Amino acid sequence: MLNYDLDISGLERDVALPDLVAEGDELDALVSAQSDWTKPTPAAGWTIAHQIAHLASADANVVIAVRTPEAFDAVLKQVEAAGSQYADLDAAAGAAEPRSVLLERWRTGRTEAAAALRDAPRDHGFPWYGSQVTAALMAPLRLMEVWAHGQDIFDALGVSRRPTGRLRHVASLGVIGRELSFYAAQLPSPAEPFRVELAGPDGQTWAWGPENAMQRVQGSALDFCLRVTQRRSRAETDLTAVGEDAQKWLDNARVFL
Repeated sequence: MLNYDLDISGLERDVALPDLVAEGDELDALVSAQSDWTKPTPAAGWTIAHQIAHLASADANVVIAVRTPEAFDAVLKQVEAAGSQYADLDAAAGAAEPRSVLLERWRTGRTEAAAALRDAPRDHGFPWYGSQVTAALMAPLRLMEVWAHGQDIFDALGVSRRPTGRLRHVASLGVIGRELSFYAAQLPSPAEPFRVELAGPDGQTWAWGPENAMQRVQGSALDFCLRVTQRRSRAETDLTAVGEDAQKWLDNARVFL
């Protein structure tokens, strides 16, 4: 679960929404061309079908939360009843559906989720898991999840993935969610400011934080996104850190619990 008490002033829903649609379309083009969705992915016990089922379920829950928030209590009760096994059980149920049925459910769901987020007032809160979120935050959150689970599928198929400017949404979530990494590792939150400088796929440098900060993280935007979504270990990236707290951050980086 992500820490939703974030400073989201740098996130723009109206930019993230078309990028969210594009991210889903790219993954759709990959998986719709695959006849066998039983191939295992890096997530233990999850096939391609499990990954798509998970995304489809999350999109459906976004629609419920935005359009009928009072009905989201039923979703939370299901999660509470299943406990830590909820995601696995839910994905397994979806994966058991015929491929064509699951594909259509995912396509319909992500279209409806994007429409619901587009129609909602930008700063209007609605329930999510253990918190309240807004459309301004949910749009990049959904993009992050589509990208991360999509990476699992790309890896499973051995297909090279071209990084795009859409990674900036994922990187921004990684930066503003830094305290979550320390919380998850049961480490005190650092008081010093951080400087993050990432090489974007467009050749530009994406930067956050004061230029004179002593705690510094640098590397490619792709590797940073792979790290904060737990898709690569630190050793598998080109990321560098200056400062003790910056080192700890990269060792424990994440955007969800």
